Amino acid sequence: MATQFNLHDLIRGIGMPLLLLAMLAMMMVPLPPLALDALFTFNIALSIGILLTTVYVGRPLEFAVFPTILLVVTLMRLALNIASTRVVLLNGHTGTSAAGKVIEAFGEFVVGGNYAVGLVIFGILVIINFVVVTKGAGRVSEVSARFTLDAMPGKQMAIDADLNAGVIDQETARERRQEIGEEADFYGSMDGASKFVRGDAIAGILILFINIIGGLIIGTSQHDLTFSAAIHNYTLLTIGDGLVAQVPSLLLSTAVAIIVTRVSRSQDMRKQVFSALFNDPRTLMVTALVLGVLGLIPGMPNVAFLSFAALCAFAATRIGKSKHSASVDEEPETPTEATVPELGWQDVDPVDLIGLEVGYRLIPLVDRNRQGPLVARIKGIRKKLTEDLGFLVSPVHIRDNLELSPNAYRITLAGVAIGEGEVQVGKDLAINPGQVFGKLTGVETRDPAFGLVAYWIEASQREEAQMLGYTVVDPATVVATHLSEILKSNAHELMGHEECVRLLDRLAESSPKLVEELTPKLLPTSTITRVLQNLLEEKIPVRNIRKIAETLSEHGARSQDPDALSAAVRVALGRSIVQNVAGTRPQLPVLTLEPELERILNDSAQDGGSIGLEPQMMERLHKTLTERAESQELAGEPAVLLVAPMVRPWMSRMMRNIRNLHVLAYNEVPDDRRIEMLAAVR
Repeated sequence: MATQFNLHDLIRGIGMPLLLLAMLAMMMVPLPPLALDALFTFNIALSIGILLTTVYVGRPLEFAVFPTILLVVTLMRLALNIASTRVVLLNGHTGTSAAGKVIEAFGEFVVGGNYAVGLVIFGILVIINFVVVTKGAGRVSEVSARFTLDAMPGKQMAIDADLNAGVIDQETARERRQEIGEEADFYGSMDGASKFVRGDAIAGILILFINIIGGLIIGTSQHDLTFSAAIHNYTLLTIGDGLVAQVPSLLLSTAVAIIVTRVSRSQDMRKQVFSALFNDPRTLMVTALVLGVLGLIPGMPNVAFLSFAALCAFAATRIGKSKHSASVDEEPETPTEATVPELGWQDVDPVDLIGLEVGYRLIPLVDRNRQGPLVARIKGIRKKLTEDLGFLVSPVHIRDNLELSPNAYRITLAGVAIGEGEVQVGKDLAINPGQVFGKLTGVETRDPAFGLVAYWIEASQREEAQMLGYTVVDPATVVATHLSEILKSNAHELMGHEECVRLLDRLAESSPKLVEELTPKLLPTSTITRVLQNLLEEKIPVRNIRKIAETLSEHGARSQDPDALSAAVRVALGRSIVQNVAGTRPQLPVLTLEPELERILNDSAQDGGSIGLEPQMMERLHKTLTERAESQELAGEPAVLLVAPMVRPWMSRMMRNIRNLHVLAYNEVPDDRRIEMLAAVR
């Protein structure tokens, strides 16, 4: 069986090389008239078959091999022209049957044996083929290829949008992307293949003159024919040869024109033409009226016009009756409320956890086919955040949104917009980091990630802005940085039940007993998830999941409160928390609260009352801490507020909007860290 299979494949594999060798042989080896008759008949039949295929095919891509077939058939016809030219010039002196019955029939019967008529008919065929059909088909192919390539990015974005929205699955998206690529390849190939047909028409004209002139010279000088006999024999043979070649060429040109003017969707051409021309009976009725008026004019061919007028009127009447009966038949089948399909859970689209919506001018930044820079940056952001936070960050679903302004973008979290901004494609953003040495000419704006003063400048101003001390970034970096900062600030919302289970599953691979003891015996997964969310909300990574699980296992028997468990985990992670804040240096510069204020807050927390200050006192405290944090940031030092353990959760929540302020408890500072007191905040 294996030998038969391989032999079969071998036979199929050598088919095309044998065909090419046969065409080469036709150019080199003289063929007898009988072989020419068979080959010319096969050429005409093949051309008719190709034309009918283009008519009956559902859509152009179903005949994607057409450009290759067109090239092979054109080469075969040119090889036949060479073979027939050889026979005509060698044996044309013997009579008009020298090149076979097919050429003789086209020379004698089709044009009535009159070479002048034959030349006129051949010229008309060449004009129709070369000037009308081939030129028009070539132009349509060129435009179709150009517009197909230009439309590819938009089609790819539409597929991505449908995929992100859940309208299609991955397999369907892959098939549609492959179809778009095949469509571009097809029309690009047709643009080139139409040039073959155009060149074939030009070659037919040149071969005609070569045969006639060469035949006259050979007939009169070598075979002693009279001029009239030579021109009769060789011209009729050449005309027959030319007509035999031009008829298949015209059929192929028509096939090219038909297939490139077809619409992309699958539809039977016969039904398409019939529905377009005869769908409305009023068209035929008006045509019948016009023909009837012309038929009544004296001197006109009354019988012909009136006959066709009656035929059009009859057809219009029949089509009108059939449309009316069809509408009546369809009336009882009108969908009722009972036939409307019921809704199911598959109709509920899940909300994307992380989303990025862009205006239409920002589409090139996220176009994967054009290697949009923002796509690569978003992948880098996910990788970096995954490494920093300790769990896999969900993918960012990108889609275009026509409701946004062209240059705008929107970042969503669980379907809710949490960040917006605008960027100028083709320009750079020069950000003022705080110390610059001059002003820039540009459109003033604010950096969407940090709110710093910035300017949109031309790319040619990039070096000038950098010399003045500005931080210059491109639009993709602006959007990526904004997205990164928002995800960092809302990392706790990215941690869900599924992410917690995955973390515990990975921990179970190395510490199965620890996970088995922790959940569900001591703590439910929901409580562990809440503890992890609390840590991430205060910008503490959960990379050390082993330490977190050990601490929860130790304290889980005494408390089920997520806040109390979170405080215990913070103490256990104290060394890494302080290192993330202040690095590896031995001293830790801190701010503290005034002792009296801290005592009041601590007593309130121990008594179980609501911890709080008067609004004016809270405003002054917030202002003082903000100023201290800014001064520490300008000095390159961390801003740390050290408070009692009972007060820390409340102070952390109240001062969370102060950027770069870290609120730590006394028991979270490792023993080997030396505390450096900066000030006591009143």
